[in-house]
Amino acid sequence: MGDFTLEQVAGLPLDLFVDGRSVAASDGGRFDVLDPATGEVVATVADGTVEDATAAVDAAHAAGPNWAATPPRERAEVLRRAFEGMTARADELAHLIALENGKALPDARGEVAYAAEFFRWYAEEAVRASGELTTAPSGANRILVLRQPVGVAVLVTPWNFPAAMATRKIGPALAAGCTVVLKPASDTPLTALLMARILDDAGVPAGVVNVLPSRRSGAVVSAMLHDPRVRKLSFTGSTEVGRVLLKEAADQVVNCSMELGGNAPFLVFDDADLDAALDGAMLAKMRNGGEACTAANRFFVQAGVAEEFSRRLAERMGALRLGPGTADETQVGPLVNEDAAAKVDELVRGAVDAGGRVVVGGTRPDRPGFYYEPTVLTDVPREAAILREEIFGPVAPVVTFTDEDEAVELANDTEYGLVSYVYTGDLARGLRLAERLDSGMVGLNRGLVSDPAAPFGGTKQSGIGREGGHEGMLDYLESKYVAVTW
Repeated sequence: MGDFTLEQVAGLPLDLFVDGRSVAASDGGRFDVLDPATGEVVATVADGTVEDATAAVDAAHAAGPNWAATPPRERAEVLRRAFEGMTARADELAHLIALENGKALPDARGEVAYAAEFFRWYAEEAVRASGELTTAPSGANRILVLRQPVGVAVLVTPWNFPAAMATRKIGPALAAGCTVVLKPASDTPLTALLMARILDDAGVPAGVVNVLPSRRSGAVVSAMLHDPRVRKLSFTGSTEVGRVLLKEAADQVVNCSMELGGNAPFLVFDDADLDAALDGAMLAKMRNGGEACTAANRFFVQAGVAEEFSRRLAERMGALRLGPGTADETQVGPLVNEDAAAKVDELVRGAVDAGGRVVVGGTRPDRPGFYYEPTVLTDVPREAAILREEIFGPVAPVVTFTDEDEAVELANDTEYGLVSYVYTGDLARGLRLAERLDSGMVGLNRGLVSDPAAPFGGTKQSGIGREGGHEGMLDYLESKYVAVTW
């Protein structure tokens, strides 16, 4: 299905989705969505304004009381039907993601399956917003704790996982009884608009889920954060933008969940199963072509196996087939846009100029689109920018270390703390390292940590709060304490 087109997605809306209806932008504005494989326009969608953002908040606020009062089982059934709707339209969603995002179809299909699971998980969690009843230590009264929905939630999602980052926020918000305004990334609005249609078909009442594509992201999100009816912000994106939004959210003291940047270390010890470590490295590095906040960014390999690991990793990376995400034979698609490709190229050139050596790849292929060759670098100096910044591309810089303490020091030497990966044959060492590594998640002899049933999030400047698991729904609930005597 390499010739997949928008016409193959039945009923794909290309306008804003507000109060249960597709509507044009208030000023009639529209913007282009590009195919990263060619740079050509594939669709033109409505460009939401500040006025449209206010209308979306109006709808969410008006729908809030009834949705919060809807029995948990009914909310759960809506989410279960949304899971079934995504599953039924999985092929359409995967091809749409590949078309607007560029990721290879296997990755896109994996994302759709992962994304749908958030609806299924929170369909199960919706009936488990448990409160507490205890006796005060003095015995004078009872302490009754109720869980109530936060209120209107603004959800701001990135382009790299346009379905999963939406469901990871919409699922717990709806389960908790909140209404939402979703502001998808302007590079990938089509998936979010199809998700709105799927949720509508699942029985989500008008106004409960609103989707607002816009190129005017700063003004639109700022307007919502300064609306006193908005009580929650959930943002996934760069740490740089996250800092700005936290400052804006402070004006109305908006409850914030932030899933920000990463700079994941991937540690390989001499005693590791190298075949398993290489399998994990390919998964951790090349999921979505490296455009993931959980992507392995820095490979720290113990000196005894560093040469063999680098050689074998380069063989695997070099064998990957580049091409349009929508083509069945593609293993690595293009990066999302020209800026992304240029940044990766700049980081690689900087590492080489500083003394790093290209084992495989290292250039942009001479073809249309925003491609970068899968790349392995060795002898990378520890002060190189490529070890400090999020690469967000198919590049693996390798650095050697001698002992456990040095490995931990290198891994923790970053402002980020989202995820770390460790490969070792010594379980005691692995668990010891899991405690010492300053990150919110650790993949121990695993190259994949994401799971809807697990709390996803980081430490330091990688964010605030957790998504997924039971914790993910608690972020959309307020605890109300009632002192009572009987």
